[in-house]
Amino acid sequence: MTTPTGTEDGRMATVITVGAAAGAYMDTVVVLEWRVAPGDAVRAGQVVAVVETAKAATEVEAPRDGVLSAILAEVGAEIAIASPLGLIGDDADATLATAIQPAEGATPTAPATPDGTARRADAPRSTSGEAWTDRIIASPAARRHAETVGLDLQAVVGTGPGGRIKVRDVTAALRGRDEVLSELAPDPLPEFVPAAVTEAAHPLAVTRSGPDTGTPILLLHGFAGDVTAWHAIERRLARTHPVVRLDLPCHGRSPRQRFRSFRDFIRPVLDTVDALKAGPMHVVGHSLGGAVALTLAERRPNLVRSLALLSPVGLGTEIDNHVLEGLCRAARPESLTPWLRRLVVDPACISDAYARAAMVAREDPDLRASQRALAASLFPDGTQSINVTPLLRRVTMPIRLVWGRADELVPWRHALAAPGRVALHLLPAVGHLPHLEVPDTVTQIIRDMIVCAGSGNRMADRGGVP
Repeated sequence: MTTPTGTEDGRMATVITVGAAAGAYMDTVVVLEWRVAPGDAVRAGQVVAVVETAKAATEVEAPRDGVLSAILAEVGAEIAIASPLGLIGDDADATLATAIQPAEGATPTAPATPDGTARRADAPRSTSGEAWTDRIIASPAARRHAETVGLDLQAVVGTGPGGRIKVRDVTAALRGRDEVLSELAPDPLPEFVPAAVTEAAHPLAVTRSGPDTGTPILLLHGFAGDVTAWHAIERRLARTHPVVRLDLPCHGRSPRQRFRSFRDFIRPVLDTVDALKAGPMHVVGHSLGGAVALTLAERRPNLVRSLALLSPVGLGTEIDNHVLEGLCRAARPESLTPWLRRLVVDPACISDAYARAAMVAREDPDLRASQRALAASLFPDGTQSINVTPLLRRVTMPIRLVWGRADELVPWRHALAAPGRVALHLLPAVGHLPHLEVPDTVTQIIRDMIVCAGSGNRMADRGGVP
């Protein structure tokens, strides 16, 4: 191992750096471990620290005999190659520790503490080799890769030294996620679809995918779901259109709140859609998301070009309260699976992998508690308190109602409340999740709706009647 060197004039401490030990093409390293503490005597060539470089774990040796007088880069810190790791010098030299400035690109360090250890202002001091428990340690390349594909590093297990996340770990996590999701939509999709990118600059969590140009499609999931519920059709739609998905309040990564009424519940959605500034959109809503979509169309008609409502609530009073309670109570895959399978006709649509993935998203007890409170507000005593039927008569854009004839949660006969101009698609042998059970059919209905909305706009422009 190449021994790093420092500058020494009898009065200045010798600087410990990574130097050539980092290897080619490396700009930064992460400190994994210190094997000595301030005040310890060290010998030239002795391993004093371990960092992660392109060659994985790399040992850093002392450049000379002396006493370690200061640590300038804590465990977990990511620093530039030329930045100082620590200082070797006698007691007089240690007073000069604060005069040593990190090289450009280094992680800033705080002045030395009385015991000679320079501490980051936002982290505890550690010389034992233990990484901070509140900080995800990942290589810069792994962070960039995870950000590009929209993967949360909290869900990635690091296999590098000290549990650091490497690019290979992000790739493995993506492969595992894709294996689970492939059971939900096993058909091959040869066309390239840009990876979903998650945003956090809105009242609710927003996920985008598909091309950057074109009229967006907004997808609003149902009660107890999240944006992943759209996976089977999102990939299809994203081939040709920008796709925007929201986690509704109390769902997914959106805030957990208490709502006294549906009117309160809809406000964060309106705020989020306003903040998107995406222009007119084709909106698809499922179940609770269907009622939200219809309300959005009535409140923001200039932002909604067409509506597809899949098994929406709010058009009648009946709802299977036992299923709602079962979904809210379930705290394990074994208890969640039977209730999910009540939502479909073919139980094979809800594989064990699907149920496990759904339960991972519902592990947070605060999320489940907030959804129990939401169900009590929106569906008190097993009755739908939401009534959006009048809105069907007020909105003017093209509307498609899609319902499974075997829906046991919300009866398909509620669709009969719609006026005659609303197109109704009744799907045989389909339950409450048509976008999961028959994704090709639902995708085609949405595409036909988009074409119809476009034709209607052109006819209106010519003074005709759509």
